[in-house]
Amino acid sequence: MNCLKLINGCEMPMVGLGTWRAQPQEIEIAVESALENGYRHIDTAFNYNTEESIGKIIEKWIASGKGKREDLFITTKLPNFGNRPTDVKRFLELSLGKLNLSFVDLYLIHMPFSFQCNETTLTPLVNEDGTFALDINNDIIGTWKEMEKQVENGLTKTIGLSNFNAEQVQRIYEAAEIKPAVLQVELHAYLQQKDLRRICENLNIAVTAYSPLGSPGANTHFSMKYNYKIDDFPNILENPVVQSLAEKYEKTPGQILLKHLVQENISVIPKSGNPERIKANINLYDFELSEEDLTKLDDLDKKEAGRIFNFLFFKGVEKHPEYPFEIQKGK
Repeated sequence: MNCLKLINGCEMPMVGLGTWRAQPQEIEIAVESALENGYRHIDTAFNYNTEESIGKIIEKWIASGKGKREDLFITTKLPNFGNRPTDVKRFLELSLGKLNLSFVDLYLIHMPFSFQCNETTLTPLVNEDGTFALDINNDIIGTWKEMEKQVENGLTKTIGLSNFNAEQVQRIYEAAEIKPAVLQVELHAYLQQKDLRRICENLNIAVTAYSPLGSPGANTHFSMKYNYKIDDFPNILENPVVQSLAEKYEKTPGQILLKHLVQENISVIPKSGNPERIKANINLYDFELSEEDLTKLDDLDKKEAGRIFNFLFFKGVEKHPEYPFEIQKGK
């Protein structure tokens, strides 16, 4: 398994299984299939509601003698409604209980902006007008300091960030005693985040790409759950350049998109519930894209116009002082 060596010496497998938007039975099949096909990196989050199903399959896999806990790299995340310093240990312990683990390998602050918590449902608190109840007073530096304590407590080996912009990453880095080891962000052929990647490289922060295939089912999810829809939702898998390269290398379009990122030293966590696609998504090491073809894929970058996850489905989130993105006209 090819890995990225993190700032603290831990090794994170380049290819992991994403688990957002998966139902319990689907996720059990997906994780079991992933482990059988050589995956050792599983990515989840408190608010994905997949931790219990993942924990069940991990426990079964270890009990069967097929592997050990130390063979695995498990990532989970602090939810945006638990972003306060007083919530960090609480939500990490809740995640560990669901996963049936004594520690995770990587714990991320899921988002830089904070919502008030609905304590009954452990979800974001929503106002009567449908807007999300913002916590505008939270200090992300204070939250980071509590993240550091969880490393010292042995509840996580490594800590990092997700969905933070360059200024926020730099701010955390400068205040940190334990430096962020990983930044997980939306990253695919249409949103390549090259400036942010350069900053992370200079700070020795590894980058993980979520939605590396463009998250084909995301718009349906946005519409059904939040009554929010992105016009002209991109279909990167059917891009003519990607299709042409898939034919040239005799690989799937998904493998071409994933190889593009992996070959540029970015770890990827594609989500799939299909065992055949799960197998294909990790089968990336029997071919290399030429420099010319890497450039063709680099040229597909739409920069901020290619962003899918601007989080505006959280109604009112753009008013939070830590909202990390520029709002694109027409989005």
